[in-house]
Amino acid sequence: MKDHQFRALFANCDCQSRRGFLKHLVKVGALSGCLTLPSVAQTPKNNASKVIDTHHHFFPPEYQNAWMNWAAQRKTPLVGDQAIWSPEKSLALMDQAGVKKSILSLASTPGLWFDLPPAEVIQLARNCNDYGADMVKKYPDRFGLFGALPMVDTESSLKEISYVLDMLNADGIGLQTNYGDKWPGDPVFDPVFKELNRRKAVVYFHPLAAACCGRLNVGAITPTLEVPHDTTRAVVSLLLKGTLAKYRDIKWLFSHAGGTIPMLAGRIDYFYGHQDKTTEFAPNGIEAELRRLYYDTANATHPSSMAALLKLIPSSQVVFGSDYPYVPIDTQLRALDKLDISNQIKEDIKYQNAQALLKK
Repeated sequence: MKDHQFRALFANCDCQSRRGFLKHLVKVGALSGCLTLPSVAQTPKNNASKVIDTHHHFFPPEYQNAWMNWAAQRKTPLVGDQAIWSPEKSLALMDQAGVKKSILSLASTPGLWFDLPPAEVIQLARNCNDYGADMVKKYPDRFGLFGALPMVDTESSLKEISYVLDMLNADGIGLQTNYGDKWPGDPVFDPVFKELNRRKAVVYFHPLAAACCGRLNVGAITPTLEVPHDTTRAVVSLLLKGTLAKYRDIKWLFSHAGGTIPMLAGRIDYFYGHQDKTTEFAPNGIEAELRRLYYDTANATHPSSMAALLKLIPSSQVVFGSDYPYVPIDTQLRALDKLDISNQIKEDIKYQNAQALLKK
C-alpha cells in the first residue's frame, strides 16, 4: 500500500468518536497485512549507499498506547505508518531505501506530555529511553538514539541526562521545541543546557503544535503550518535569550530545515541585528549564529526549501532526515537526489555530515 493510500484512508475516517477512531485503526491494522516488505537484514541491501537518517521516530508500546488514546480523544488524524510501526518495519524500509543507520527519537505532538502527572512523565521518559537503547543493543549497526528528557523539573531532567548519556551511551538528547508554552530559551531550562554544554552534547529538537496555537485552523492540519513555525520559535527563543551564545559547546540540530528560519533570517536580522545589545546574544551577528546550527532535510527537500537553506548555511551543516513514519524514507531520498546541487554535497548530506556531527 502506498503512502498516499494511507493518507486517503485516514482522510475518510469517521473519527467523531473514540470508538470510530479505534475501529478505523483496526481497519488499518488489517490492511497492513497486505504490505509486502523486504526481509529484515543486519545491513542495507544496497551496500554502496551510505545514508544516516537523523530524524527517525520510534514508538515504544507504552508510548504508542498513550499516543493512540491521546489522539483518539482529540480526533487527531494519523499520518503515514504510525498505527503499524514496529522495529522490524523500520528496518525493512531502511533496507529498501538504502539507509545504513537511523537515529531514533520520539514522535511529534504532544511529545511526552500527555496531560499526565509529572511522576508518570518521568517514568514514561525512562521507559522510552530503555526501549530505544534495547533496539540499539539488538541492532548496533542500524540504530542510534537521541534520548528523551521529561523536562517537568530540573532535577529529573538532569538525572535523565546522566542516565541517557552515561548508562545508555546515547548519541545525544532529543527535545521538544516547547514545553507547556515555554520555549527553550526560557531561564527555567538553563540548568539543563548548562549540563548539556558541559558534556558537549548533540541536542536535537523536534517541533510540535504549541498549546497556544494548535487549535488555530485556516483549513490546514497542524503539521502543515504550526509544526515548522514552532521550530522557528524555538530557534529565535534560544537566540534572543542568549542561550546559543552562552553554550557554545552544544551541537544544536533542528528539524525540517529549521522550519521558516531560512526565509525569516533576514527579517530577524533587520529587527534585532543592529541593536545595542545584539553582541550579548549574537557576538558575531545574527546570521553567524544561525550558520552554526545543524538542520535536517525532513520534509524540506523541495527545491525552494533547500535553496533557501543552502543560501543561509554551509552545506556541511545539513544532515539527512526522513521523518519516518510520518513521511516515507525513500520519498525523501529521491527528492534529495533530484536537487540541482553537486553530487558531493548530496553524499555529504546523506552520510558524512551526520557522521561528523555524531562522532563521540
